[in-house]
Amino acid sequence: MNPFDIMNAINDTKKEVITADNEKSYNAFIINRGLSNFIDTVFLANAMNERHGLDNKLQYDFLMKAVRRRKRFSKWAKPLNSKDLDAIKIYFKYSDEKAKEALKVLSKDQIAEIHKKINTLI
Repeated sequence: MNPFDIMNAINDTKKEVITADNEKSYNAFIINRGLSNFIDTVFLANAMNERHGLDNKLQYDFLMKAVRRRKRFSKWAKPLNSKDLDAIKIYFKYSDEKAKEALKVLSKDQIAEIHKKINTLI
């Protein structure tokens, strides 16, 4: 059972997809993160985050009953991958976070120079 099927069941179809057999496939973090993107479900997701110790089936049942039926679509956040970021990480041997900070302060000319130096090394 994938998280998108579970989100669809909670939001729209209201079909019971979590049973005792596949209860382990329910990932509370992913479901709560998906529900937190909408103004009408953000407080329900927060309530489940506060009660993270509950069983997966209890969290699922609560959300099934509490969330109003509606189609909800949002894009999932994806990590930023850019050639400039990769070049900075290679050149300075920085982590992702440090490279992102460096990318903010470096000029386009400096980034172009980094690309040239990396290309000569390879």
